[in-house]
Amino acid sequence: MSEPNPKVDGYYRKSTQWRAELEELRAIILGCKLTETMKWGCPCYTQDDRNIVLLHEFKEYCAILFFKGALLKDPKQVLIQQTKNTQSARQMRFTSAKEIAPLKSTIKAFVRAAIEVEKAGLKVDFKETAEFEMPAEFQSALKKNAKLKKAFASLTPGRQRAYLLHFAGAKQAKTRESRIEKCTPQILAGKGLND
Repeated sequence: MSEPNPKVDGYYRKSTQWRAELEELRAIILGCKLTETMKWGCPCYTQDDRNIVLLHEFKEYCAILFFKGALLKDPKQVLIQQTKNTQSARQMRFTSAKEIAPLKSTIKAFVRAAIEVEKAGLKVDFKETAEFEMPAEFQSALKKNAKLKKAFASLTPGRQRAYLLHFAGAKQAKTRESRIEKCTPQILAGKGLND
């Protein structure tokens, strides 16, 4: 069993809604001999500085996230794709501590499999940027503005995907148009959505 990281203790102490569930998941994961640290404001568990799993909490549930969960065999289909645009990570979600105990061996098996995926150096085949939905409003903006089209094409694929997901995430055309208008100066400056 790995030692708990005192720097992570505070995260668990602050948790009010999911504390019991997170502490139970923590014990299971530490039993798999992973190193505990904090990343992205959440407890993250690594091996040889490679991310294996992350624990995080939401309003409706807490979850163990497997960074390369898409590569894990899941015959019982207990792993959940967080959103349709999530390509690599998969979650196991919990709404009570009672749900965790019967799945302890399943959780351990997934953690061990995730470790093996990392050791083997397996990679997730990510969709190409061209495979992401490009909203009609953005297509229209690119047709009308050659500088914008050139600037967007010059962005890294990751930055392009971030913009496409941001624009496509709006349900109404008016909102998509507003997002495009707000982001145009940033794209023209060669910056990503979060730069």
